[in-house]
Amino acid sequence: MLTLRLNGVDVQAEEGWTLLETAKFYGLPIPTLCYHEGLSPYGACRLCLVEIGEGENAKLVSSCTYPAEEGLVVRTHSKRVEQARKMVVEVLLATCPSSRTIQDLAASMGVQMTRFKVKHEDCILCGLCVRMCAEQMQGKAIGFVNRGESRKITTPFDIRSEECRFCGGCMYICPACQLRCQGPEPPGVVCGSCLNVSPVCLEKYDDALCYLDPCCQCLKEEVKK
Repeated sequence: MLTLRLNGVDVQAEEGWTLLETAKFYGLPIPTLCYHEGLSPYGACRLCLVEIGEGENAKLVSSCTYPAEEGLVVRTHSKRVEQARKMVVEVLLATCPSSRTIQDLAASMGVQMTRFKVKHEDCILCGLCVRMCAEQMQGKAIGFVNRGESRKITTPFDIRSEECRFCGGCMYICPACQLRCQGPEPPGVVCGSCLNVSPVCLEKYDDALCYLDPCCQCLKEEVKK
């Protein structure tokens, strides 16, 4: 067993656990998009960022790929972490605003706008479909090609793959294939219909005061009003 400090509390983790698995074990919610329990971790979306270390040496890492280490100091809901996650969601919104999954993530984090140019892409390059095809369906019919702006997911040589069995696993797990609840052409980039109250505690403190959704402190503030 490993001992690490998680949000100010000493906890234990099994050898081989990631920081995401450790946080989940102790009931701390960390948003994810490219992560799926039945697939290998990829760390593409960066939505599961947490802060490790202290002071000037503190840095952000993807919790789904970073292993739990002895004596490690981890913060899952610091102000820096929350700001980074919101920026990731803004980028995802600008890339694929038609995804209900991304719209739900934006609503849960209180993101009401995006500062980036909207592209309306059909793929966010999370790699879920590639891993689903290879690891669960044993097909390996699709994969990544090219780099940078030209990076995309396709079949070998962009022709119909003989390995594809039309199982639909790639479409089932794809977050970009899910339209938002208002339909394919709702008003505006951000749906906002399920918007939650933003945690007011982060305006005064460097860490969230609770890890519930919605935040208990937010509910108390609303009652006072």
